[in-house]
Amino acid sequence: MSEGLTYPGGAEALIAHWQQRRAPLDQAPGESLPLAADLAALARQPVTAEPASRSASGQSRKLQELRAELAGQSELALLNALCIAHLRKRGFPPEAPRLFRRIWAEQSEALLKSLDTRWLVSSIITFADHGETEAQRRLGASMNVLFSLMKLYEAERLHSGHAPQQPFRLNRRAAAPLPLGMTGFSLAGGGLDVNLLAPIWDEALRTPVAGPLACHLLERLNADQGTVFRRLAMMREALKARKAAGTAAAGLQSAGKAQQP
Repeated sequence: MSEGLTYPGGAEALIAHWQQRRAPLDQAPGESLPLAADLAALARQPVTAEPASRSASGQSRKLQELRAELAGQSELALLNALCIAHLRKRGFPPEAPRLFRRIWAEQSEALLKSLDTRWLVSSIITFADHGETEAQRRLGASMNVLFSLMKLYEAERLHSGHAPQQPFRLNRRAAAPLPLGMTGFSLAGGGLDVNLLAPIWDEALRTPVAGPLACHLLERLNADQGTVFRRLAMMREALKARKAAGTAAAGLQSAGKAQQP
């Protein structure tokens, strides 16, 4: 790696690498997405293994992968995943955005009950490019940045040897500046976490279709004990307890001195 750049070649090389991962999934004749499918029926139908398709199309290969991954889920979950797989690419079937939005407009309750966090996150970030309204696209983009950065940070933090539920000790902070000359974050009075989450949650509460999905994920985030937000809350409580103990000790010391003859 170049000592000067995290990504040698800068924007041009980074974007070129990104585009390589976005080659469209081709479809064989007869493999169009079922825009008029009975989604309620698909929600009741479990995914089953099927013999390998004779088709060599990209969609066929992706569908086989998804069937293995989503075994035990519903055909609705499989169709949602296939739409997402297409919509991540540079090009996609023209019916894919409409089918994806229809799935979440009509069957969000079923998917919220059954999908794991990975597929819920994949679904909400798909709204960033393919939401029907500006509010849906803005919410999807915000959730994409939030959960992508969380995943990067939490994965890197595991190399510290600390479990996700284990906050850092208060007296172990390195005496070093933050990167890019950013000002420090105050555990005692800093509100950066609130300023980050509250506007996203507020918009989620007001946005149809994508909003309930985003709210569901934010509620999961709030309940999870292994996130940076929970650890910051635990460190704040520890700091408050330390200050309270110091104040109490100082009060006892003052009282003792006052009682001396």
